[in-house]
Amino acid sequence: MPVLSCGGMRYQYKWQDVAPEEVPAENQANLEACIHRSLELGINHIETARGYGSSEMQLGWVLPSLDRDKLIIQTKVGPSADPAQFLANFEKSMAYLKLEHVDLFSFHGVNTAELLDQVLRPGGCMEVARQLQREGRVRFIGFSTHAPTSVIVRANNSGEFDYVNLHWYFVNPLNLPAVEAAASQDMGVFIISPADKGGRLYNPPAKLVDLCKPLTPIQFNNLYCLQRSDVHTLSVGAARPTDFDEHVAGLAHYERMSELVPTVEAQLNETMESVLGRDWLQSWFEGIPEVYDIPQQVNVLEILRIWNYATSLDLVEWGRSRYNMFGEADHWFPGKNPQQAPDVDLAEVLANSPWRDRILDTLPKAHQLLGGEAVKRLSQS
Repeated sequence: MPVLSCGGMRYQYKWQDVAPEEVPAENQANLEACIHRSLELGINHIETARGYGSSEMQLGWVLPSLDRDKLIIQTKVGPSADPAQFLANFEKSMAYLKLEHVDLFSFHGVNTAELLDQVLRPGGCMEVARQLQREGRVRFIGFSTHAPTSVIVRANNSGEFDYVNLHWYFVNPLNLPAVEAAASQDMGVFIISPADKGGRLYNPPAKLVDLCKPLTPIQFNNLYCLQRSDVHTLSVGAARPTDFDEHVAGLAHYERMSELVPTVEAQLNETMESVLGRDWLQSWFEGIPEVYDIPQQVNVLEILRIWNYATSLDLVEWGRSRYNMFGEADHWFPGKNPQQAPDVDLAEVLANSPWRDRILDTLPKAHQLLGGEAVKRLSQS
């Protein structure tokens, strides 16, 4: 695997399936330019999904012209309560891609315990995937996830998966146990959206730019992830060929990351401590239930995570883009904010938190700073 991957969720024409004749020539030309630029750079892992609308179909128009033996192709299909429906969706993916096999197959969006059960239960979707594997149509089987950490750890520890696509980076440390669980199973670890979900780093605030020097925020975040030997590749969701440039430029520092990353990380942590306090940063998450264990799924952990980085590193626009998806994105970004569930007794929910009073004081401040118009997921736009 290359340390950077070509993610296929931003260059396609639509987030829905469309008739081939609807795709504008200039959009297809841009997609093909992204693929060719990726391969020129040595990024031969091309990743897409059934849920990415026209992405698979448009890739299927360019893949036959490339040397298949030099490509690592990955697609993702969501699990289903009906394994026959899951298989039908997989067949649609393969027809669009015009491939006899995919090197990597993922169950897409294993975001809840129920969806994980649809994969792993007897007679479930994993049995279909294993048959596809025996037929040579799927080589390695993994899953992508936006789940709470406990669900990801459970999936990793099942021993059923070769790799995982997950969120973990500087502004999302809570998933570290999931990375460690993957390592304990000798799984591949693919980091989803480090530049966007990792802080909207393609348009970083001046404060963050200054603190990350001599690296850019994107370069720091990439190397922060790659310094762990159990992290193997980072997604670059390119919308245009030039989107690879900053990521690749950061690899010039790869041999020095053990020196540069701790220096920048120390600068960031010192700044965060000056705003929020060291004791808070070391333990704010203790005793807080995960989202599905809180009445009406008030996502206290996620609100506080966003608040920490928005207030200390000026990542306010990123914070607003996340906060205002509460109640809008189902299990892809689960839960509500407290204003959407005013009858939930958060004092009782936080009874085991050493920071209960501070959290109860912080949640309204977070809403005041970050609240606004509802934001849809990219795939709903």
